[in-house]
Amino acid sequence: MIVDMHAHIIPENFPPAGSRPSAWSWPTMDHFEPGRARVMIGGENYRTVHDGNWNVERRLRDMTSQSVDVEVISPMPELCAYWFTPEDARDFCRYTNDVIVRMCAAAPGRFIGLGIVPLQDADMAAKELAHVKSLGFPGVELGSNVNGKSLGMSEFQGFFQEAERLGVAVFVHALRPTMMERFPTKTLFNPIGYPTDTSLTIASMIDGGTAEKCPRLRIAFSHGGGAFAFLLPRYNHHWSGTWNEEAPVPGRGAAAPGALPRSPGEYARCFYYDTLLFDRRALRYLIDTVGAGQILVGTDYPYMAPELPVDKTLRTLGLPPDVHADITWSNCFRFLGVKPPLS
Repeated sequence: MIVDMHAHIIPENFPPAGSRPSAWSWPTMDHFEPGRARVMIGGENYRTVHDGNWNVERRLRDMTSQSVDVEVISPMPELCAYWFTPEDARDFCRYTNDVIVRMCAAAPGRFIGLGIVPLQDADMAAKELAHVKSLGFPGVELGSNVNGKSLGMSEFQGFFQEAERLGVAVFVHALRPTMMERFPTKTLFNPIGYPTDTSLTIASMIDGGTAEKCPRLRIAFSHGGGAFAFLLPRYNHHWSGTWNEEAPVPGRGAAAPGALPRSPGEYARCFYYDTLLFDRRALRYLIDTVGAGQILVGTDYPYMAPELPVDKTLRTLGLPPDVHADITWSNCFRFLGVKPPLS
């Protein structure tokens, strides 16, 4: 069995914005030819997409060609709409979540839905978690920053504590990366901006104390956690003063004033990461660093062309069959807190 943890949807249409305060950035769909549409935001074409985003039959055919048995579907990250007013965002999130409910109902056992919440108002978002859970969703998707604020900021800790209390899993996807003014062109927005922003968010979850305060929170990061695994040795050294995660030198580690009670590596190995790293060497390093039990298959369908089959690179690592099965499906059900189907 293969479960794709990282796959997105877009509704076929959106309700009209009318006179809402957020009307200027409210998306619309321009179905310019059969099976294709432009996602229009602010009068511009944000993305041209095919009907696999909303057409269940098309999506199931694509899953078959990819050897994917189950998809965990979440909205295109831009639909998190953190730049809307909180009230508009709540309505928009609920509409989008309802679309996912209908898609899941149209193909029982093939889709697992993740909802979105208006995290620009952390208190409102925390209250929405109960509604998301009532829809049958085991988790939510979050963007990697909220209007430039990392998720590890103290204002979001109450939200994560509520997610932990309710047993709601959290999937973090890169969104509108910060620091883009540092790049000469927009070429690096996707290959460098997204993984950099994800790395900053993971570090903030550790440094800001959320990982320590929410030890039972199940949280996963897209695109293999960006560059974080490759920065982790330096972060560990900064904490301990030693190489290779050896015991801290006297006065460092947890003994240092204001320091984390555990090493960054210990927290990092509590998080989950998808396989979308594009290179077997990077994937091997991630597995060696955080453990195979924290790895989930992800494709970013329908926005990236997947390998066929989607575990092609994973197979080249020569993992034992039980470890391969953990990564391709078992870990995902554990992350979501969902009982796997009978095999």
